Amino acid sequence: MKKNLLSALIAGLFALPAMAFEPFVVKDIRVEGIQRTEAGTVFSYLPVKVGDTLSDDKAAQAIKALFATGFFRDVRIEVEKDVMVVVLQERPAISSLNFVGMKEFEKDAIVKALREVGIATGRIFDRSLLDKAEQELKRQYLSRGKYAAQITTTVTPLERNRVGINFNIVEGDAAKIRQINIVGAKAFKEKDLLSLFELTTPGWLTWYSKNDQYSRQKLSADLEKLKSFYLDRGYLEFNVDSTQVSISPDKQDVFITLNVTEGDRYRVASVKLAGDLSLPEAEFRKLIQVRAGDVFSREKLNESTKAISDRLGTEGYAFANVNAAPEINREKRLVDFTIFVDPGKRVYVRRVNVSGNTKTRDEVVRREIRQMESGWFDAAKVQASKERVDRLGFFSDVAIETPPVQGTSDQVDVNVNVTEKATGNLMLGVGTSSTDKLILSGSISQNNFLGSGNNVSIEVNSAKSSRTYAFSYTNPYFTTDGVSQGFDIYHRTVDTKSTDIAYYKSQSTGAGIRFGFPINEHQSFSFGIAADSTTIDVFNESPTYYKRYVNEFGKTNVSFPVTLAWISDSKNSFFFPTSGTYQRAAVEIGLPGGDLTYYRANYQLQHFIPLSKRFTLMLNGDIGYANGLGGKKLPFFKNYYAGGVNSVRGYKSSTLGTPGTLEGEDRLGGNRKVVGNAELLWGLPGFEKSARVGLFFDAGQVYASGDKFALGDLRYSAGLTASWISPVGPLKFSLGTPLNKKSTDDSEVFQFQLGTTF
Repeated sequence: MKKNLLSALIAGLFALPAMAFEPFVVKDIRVEGIQRTEAGTVFSYLPVKVGDTLSDDKAAQAIKALFATGFFRDVRIEVEKDVMVVVLQERPAISSLNFVGMKEFEKDAIVKALREVGIATGRIFDRSLLDKAEQELKRQYLSRGKYAAQITTTVTPLERNRVGINFNIVEGDAAKIRQINIVGAKAFKEKDLLSLFELTTPGWLTWYSKNDQYSRQKLSADLEKLKSFYLDRGYLEFNVDSTQVSISPDKQDVFITLNVTEGDRYRVASVKLAGDLSLPEAEFRKLIQVRAGDVFSREKLNESTKAISDRLGTEGYAFANVNAAPEINREKRLVDFTIFVDPGKRVYVRRVNVSGNTKTRDEVVRREIRQMESGWFDAAKVQASKERVDRLGFFSDVAIETPPVQGTSDQVDVNVNVTEKATGNLMLGVGTSSTDKLILSGSISQNNFLGSGNNVSIEVNSAKSSRTYAFSYTNPYFTTDGVSQGFDIYHRTVDTKSTDIAYYKSQSTGAGIRFGFPINEHQSFSFGIAADSTTIDVFNESPTYYKRYVNEFGKTNVSFPVTLAWISDSKNSFFFPTSGTYQRAAVEIGLPGGDLTYYRANYQLQHFIPLSKRFTLMLNGDIGYANGLGGKKLPFFKNYYAGGVNSVRGYKSSTLGTPGTLEGEDRLGGNRKVVGNAELLWGLPGFEKSARVGLFFDAGQVYASGDKFALGDLRYSAGLTASWISPVGPLKFSLGTPLNKKSTDDSEVFQFQLGTTF
């Protein structure tokens, strides 16, 4: 009985807007009351068409269908003779969204978030969605630690049945983490454990990092770090029992309490191998870092299983499964491990696919790929391919995937996806001096000319002290096996009057050709020969040494310099490496037969050491030695100089020197150079691939012939460095302070380089 009554009430509810009438054949349908909605839209939702018989039931269905669209606040059906009249009252549309008092977020980001909950300009206004919109706004503020944010919403009616929605926001201050407690930690000091955390109490850098604001994601990551710390030190049964986050009544302070159980410290009793050992067991044993008697370390165990998996990958087992199963003896606090090896099926590579290269030709990428099609899969070659493509410097990101080929069990594809970046470079140098006021220099180069991988560069230096016009071309694959070829043409003039270098003028014109020969994946050898004509002018204020040199060898000299170089490069990235080593040993020799016979030998060693996921230590050493050959002196314009943004920062460019390299306030340069740099580098959060900063310590000096090398003569500096691949080009800054400046030294605290990419 109750069920029948409820059905009758529902039917009556939908029948109320339509007056009871005798069924009739609809000859026309008229829509009234719409302002924005097209009549065709209404007709498309109506279950009644012209020619249909309209009854009470059909009218109720029509009303229900139009209500279901959500477009209308009221729907009525009236009858005029044989015409069906649909009378509608539209819901208002959202005309605008305004945010008053919002400073924490960009408007576009919030508008996008509100659109996902149904509130957006142009959409039908539904008051029930306002609550969702307010909750979404509050959620956004909670994610920034602003728990006291207050949001008031006002809806203003506008003409043409529209509304404007205003969100009045009082953001308040972000709540700060005032205390983090770890309850149950006994084996290690609490402060040492908290140093692992990204979340922290307010400090001098937290205004930027926001690490003093609570974040569930950051806390989860910190808990994982804490767990790893204990597991790497033998606490196999360590557990975080509970996490409590509380906020003060004024919503300004956050308190975090962690309850942990450390458990006992375990040692490794034995490590066994089981499963399908497709290689000799002795080979696998070499890869296992966990030894019997050692304190258990999850990190070493994971590295062991990964090393075995990678080793199998080099044999074609792309989907090897290597897992370690523990057997715990709690009484003796020992653990036995059995490493189960399942190599799976050996697979080969069907295709190598290159994508994302909108400018660069496929062949430029493919010639760096070391994994061949139709060959057995080799994980080491795949990784080497990724590194080689990345070292080209043409791409901002390089990713390689090895998905299985559908329908097969022994084939994979190697998909190389690259993201193009600007490879043209317009470098601008700006400097000042007491006479030049403004010194401009620049070079224009294209490292990936027309997508061919070839390098073309034009250098133009318009400074009063040094003018250069040079053209260079390099084809890195002159032959298919990687022999490179390049040539250079240049004309340079030097006038040192406005610099700190002793006064002279020179004009040099020359051309050369060079070749590079690959030795292996990371090493190469290069050879180059050139012809050069240099004219030197000296003046009354020029040093006596310069005048004697010109008197002895003449104003114009022709030379035939030969350059030999060995390069080893295992850095893992072109721009911002975090591991690997770069070495370069080179010698330039002025051949007999020319007017100038000399040699200049240089060696540079650069090493990147990953200290953690965030921090990298860079060590760099650069030494040079030069002298004359065949009884001739070293040309003074071949001397070394030091100081500046790419040498010993904090000292002006080319101003370092021992007493033998100085004449009054002028610098003569020296035939020996020693420069060392140490930098602690880290990426800026959110900009790891485009910017990083660091602390540096530099040391260096140049020595004249006959001067003895002494550590006391070295100049030291320290400071802050920053590099940024900005939208307007690569920028490099340094703020350096000399640590042992002498009266003859010239300091320069702020130094920079500026470039513009295109």
